[in-house]
Amino acid sequence: MHSFLSKKGNYRDLIAYQKAECIYDITFYFCHRFLQKGDRTIDQMVQAARSGKQNIAEGSSAAETSAETEIKLMNVARASLQELLIDYEDYLRVRRLELWDVNHQKAVQARAVCKRHNDSAFYREAIEKRSDEAIANIAITLIHQEDMLLRNLLERLKKDFVENGGIKEQMMKARLDYRKKHGG
Repeated sequence: MHSFLSKKGNYRDLIAYQKAECIYDITFYFCHRFLQKGDRTIDQMVQAARSGKQNIAEGSSAAETSAETEIKLMNVARASLQELLIDYEDYLRVRRLELWDVNHQKAVQARAVCKRHNDSAFYREAIEKRSDEAIANIAITLIHQEDMLLRNLLERLKKDFVENGGIKEQMMKARLDYRKKHGG
């Protein structure tokens, strides 16, 4: 029998989810260590990081029955993380701290390390020894990598939708295939 429900929803296996969790953990630590208690930016940054992670989980979980919901929520995750990116850039700019240029030795090194590590425990340990400038730049690096992962994921989801249709089309195909095989 043809199954019209694809096996989706294992968001914890997605590298995009794993990186988003790293971004959330770094942001939580960063905000509570370097921003003053009562600063509304703490809530805004933590919520943007949380939204990035949670929308990937929710979109992936909804994917089995709604390609549209999956695509929308992955895009919401991406938008939330762009908001967070701006907060980190603002933090560096207004404090006259360095935003590492893409070719800066530290940026090149951060990209290589961040590319290899998707485990939030790695970052939770590593950032305890870093300055606010370094942590903000590491978070920025991860957000850029996450943005690329989400853009690629969105392209794949759009392609899958065009090739396979949505749940209603898949249900209709399964029904027609069944009728064809069983003479009905």
